[in-house]
Amino acid sequence: MKSSRSRSRNKNRNNNRPSGGNIVNRVFDSSGPEGKVRGTPQQIVEKYTQLHRDAILSNDRVNAENFAQHAEHYTRMLAEAQKEIDAKREEQEKQQRERQAEQDKQNRERQAERDRERADRLKAQEEAAAVAPVEQPQPVQIEAGDSGLVATPEEAAPKKRRTRKPKTRPDKQPEGDATPEGGAAPEAAE
Repeated sequence: MKSSRSRSRNKNRNNNRPSGGNIVNRVFDSSGPEGKVRGTPQQIVEKYTQLHRDAILSNDRVNAENFAQHAEHYTRMLAEAQKEIDAKREEQEKQQRERQAEQDKQNRERQAERDRERADRLKAQEEAAAVAPVEQPQPVQIEAGDSGLVATPEEAAPKKRRTRKPKTRPDKQPEGDATPEGGAAPEAAE
C-alpha cells in the first residue's frame, strides 16, 4: 500500500506526455471512439483524418468532430516534438560553431607565436652574423706538379698482366711421358 505522500508526489509529475526526444518515431496507442489506433503520431494523424472524412461522408457530424480533434491533438504533439528537435539541432550547431571559432582562434594564436619565434631566430642569426666577422675561405695552394684533381682508376698505371702457362692438349704429350705401345693415352677423368 502506497502512502499518501508518494501519491501526492506522483500527481505533480506529467507522466502522460513524454518529453520531446523520440516522439516522432515512438509508437502510441490511441483510444478513440472507434477503438484503439496504434502507430507513430504521423500514422495516427493520417488514420484519424481518414476516419474524419468517412464520418463526414456518412453525415455523422459528432464523430467527424471527435476524429478531427483527435487528429489535431496528435498534430500538435508532432509539431511540438519537431520544434524541440529543431531547437536541439540549432543549439548543437551553435555549440559547434563556437567550438570551431575557439579552435580557429587558438590556431591563429599558435601560428602567430611560431611566426614570432621564427622572426626572433632569424634576427638573432643576423645579429650574430653581423657581430662575428665572416671568415673568407682561403684558396688552396696547388703545388707545381699537382693538378689538384683526384686520381681516378682509369688514370692509374696499367697493371701488368700475368701470363698463364699454356694448356696441354691430349693429342700432344709432353716429352717425358711414355705411353704403352699400341695404346692410346689414358683419358682424363672428368
